[in-house]
Amino acid sequence: MPSKFVFLRTHFNTESMINTIRFLFLFIVAPGFILGQSLPASLPLNLKNTTLEIHPKSKETVELISKEALLHHLAYLSSDELQGRRTGEPGNLAARNYIIDEFLSQGLEVTLQPFTFERRGTSFDAVNSIATIKGTENPDNYIAITAHYDHVGIGKAIENDSIYNGADDNASGVAALLVMIKYFKENPPKNTLLFIALDAEELGLQGAKYFVEDNAGMNIKLNINMDMISRNEHNEIYICGSRYTPPLKNYFSNIPQNTFPVKFTLGHDGLDGKDDWSTQSDHFHFYRNNIPFLYFGVEDHPGYHKPSDEFEYIHPEFYYQVVRFITNTIADLDSKIE
Repeated sequence: MPSKFVFLRTHFNTESMINTIRFLFLFIVAPGFILGQSLPASLPLNLKNTTLEIHPKSKETVELISKEALLHHLAYLSSDELQGRRTGEPGNLAARNYIIDEFLSQGLEVTLQPFTFERRGTSFDAVNSIATIKGTENPDNYIAITAHYDHVGIGKAIENDSIYNGADDNASGVAALLVMIKYFKENPPKNTLLFIALDAEELGLQGAKYFVEDNAGMNIKLNINMDMISRNEHNEIYICGSRYTPPLKNYFSNIPQNTFPVKFTLGHDGLDGKDDWSTQSDHFHFYRNNIPFLYFGVEDHPGYHKPSDEFEYIHPEFYYQVVRFITNTIADLDSKIE
């Protein structure tokens, strides 16, 4: 999550303050936001049905989602060696090279998308890394699965620690991206899947902005965005975005309680009295371009944008079960999208 949005994920004492801040964000802060632009009230998506089907169906395919590999990826990407993965710095490049190597090791087609942007008078060079698994039935329809790999780097020391490791934010989303690939290689999707490791989210959602604008003609049916999915004391993952697409809301509402080992809650979408996350991570640029999205994330925790967002504080079993749940969601929705 970008540091400039911290105030939007903090509870305030008055509704007027919340509304003022939301106004400032929408009309002044949001990167690439056109003054006065109204965001879509609904996002189109047709599903054959809204009944859950469990994927994968066998022990062998469940094991394709490797907990060991998941935690290994997360441990490296959030290690001190990468010094917080700030865009344009050596740790960010090391993270990118690691991601690319993992994509290539799976035999995937990999595309690098370099771009340049300015932020507060400073020019930054950044790179999105994209791996593709072609769809078997509708190769020209796309599901974009996103996770940003940058974080905020080295900053003010807290308890003698100045490296902001970003384990949950967002090494967790990237590690999930990497382990999902093995499942979809063995279980090819109907639609083409794009696994996109986005850069420069913390500097204003820049990677997502560039990707969406640079691929304006691509028929992206759905964006699945993962940002902070590994740390929650209540075993709860939030899903933001279904309010804009009734078939998605119906799909999740039809899932019986206790179907999955983790609790999922639809919300943080402007209707439940909580902070509205619709604009607060990379899915925003899909949303503002009329592309349905589902954003998976946890609520803030004590390590958010602090040096204590470290591997040792994530919740491994919760994280693993969340990744299995999201993988199932992608597989099932892929089979239903018309």
